[in-house]
Amino acid sequence: MSGTPVDRDVASLGEFTFECGQTIPDLEVAYEAYGEFDGDNAVLVCHALTGSQNVARTPEEDGEQAGQARAWWDDVVGPGKAIDTTEYYVVCANVPGSCYGSSGPSSVRPDELPGAEDGADAGADGDAPDHDRWGTDFPPVQVEDWARAQRQLLDALGVGRLHAVVGGSVGGMNALEWAKRYPDDARYVVPVATAARLDPQCLALDAIARRAIRMDADWNEGDYYGEDRPDPDDGLALARQIGHVMYLSKASMERKFGRRSAGRNSMARGEDGLGLADDPAGAFFPYRDVESYLDYNASGFVDRFDANSYLYLTRAMDEYDLCAGYAADADALAAFEGETLVLSFTGDWHFTVGQAAELSDALRESDVPVAHHVVDSDHGHDAFLVEPESVGPPIADFLAAGTDGSAVVDADEEEVAEAVEENPHAPVHAGLFSKPE
Repeated sequence: MSGTPVDRDVASLGEFTFECGQTIPDLEVAYEAYGEFDGDNAVLVCHALTGSQNVARTPEEDGEQAGQARAWWDDVVGPGKAIDTTEYYVVCANVPGSCYGSSGPSSVRPDELPGAEDGADAGADGDAPDHDRWGTDFPPVQVEDWARAQRQLLDALGVGRLHAVVGGSVGGMNALEWAKRYPDDARYVVPVATAARLDPQCLALDAIARRAIRMDADWNEGDYYGEDRPDPDDGLALARQIGHVMYLSKASMERKFGRRSAGRNSMARGEDGLGLADDPAGAFFPYRDVESYLDYNASGFVDRFDANSYLYLTRAMDEYDLCAGYAADADALAAFEGETLVLSFTGDWHFTVGQAAELSDALRESDVPVAHHVVDSDHGHDAFLVEPESVGPPIADFLAAGTDGSAVVDADEEEVAEAVEENPHAPVHAGLFSKPE
């Protein structure tokens, strides 16, 4: 990002009370800001579940982020790109509860935790922790907390009304919360590959992922930060593998992996694998490309992410419901005074085209100008990260001209119905839930 000013810092926001009612004495929020603020050009980008504040490539990388957390939307954000950092002042903040510099379970706790007189600073076994991290004494976080922390950060940076809020996946929920909570604070809101709430199937898969972490003996009820204590890498690796399956479509998995053998031994078969015992009979069968992909990504993920943060952030995503406190989604969005671009992808079964259509209908019911732009893609949920050629143009034109942008296409009911019909999304058979007569 040569020639574009970049501000990388951690803001101390002071005492912060979370939606759950618990308070910490000082909330720290790590952020990166790109470009120059002219008073009317600020764009807030909200990262996905395990993303970071490093949304675009910077001249000097500190190595704290790796994999998908590093420059995770570099094809969309940067000089001359869809979210042009020579035109916009782009801010991305690591959300509370994460582990890339913002306050969360793995960050250093105060010398005495709030409520220490009531024993709140005791570890899982009732004794005082033998390390300096919050662990699971950190307050539960919700998407609403992320929006409030971002608002406070922007206030500290001298940013008032935003030109736009853009977010993908749970970051899209974060963007929707801005439209709900701060209806006068953004001219445009762009929720990408998201929905007003998770459906039961995704809730179930997230619950299984969290159980994988908690069943790892090294998790130790969240108290694994002490000296010489192993991290719960096996559980976190399995949780991430479940997540990766959710992010891909059947078509993309068929194209990328098929049923091919990887031609080498599984990391899950050896002593240095995922904590699984050897399976002599299993050695007779092939170790497939799709297994290799899952193992490779899991092994890299555990090196960069904290298991407790994964628990915290997936719970925040699961809990989010746009209409919380209101009778319907339309009521929650009724006060928003800007315009909205809803982006969905035909092969995404994590957040479907149908869910995006329901969100768009709620916005129309609230008389909010909205375009539901449907991208024909078989990449699954990851499409918003890996298809900049499809994502960039509508976002760029929307930021420039709202729903009148030339590359912005509002899908009609017939187009949405066709997309839903042609791209069934891993249905759970209804018979699983039928009651016996």
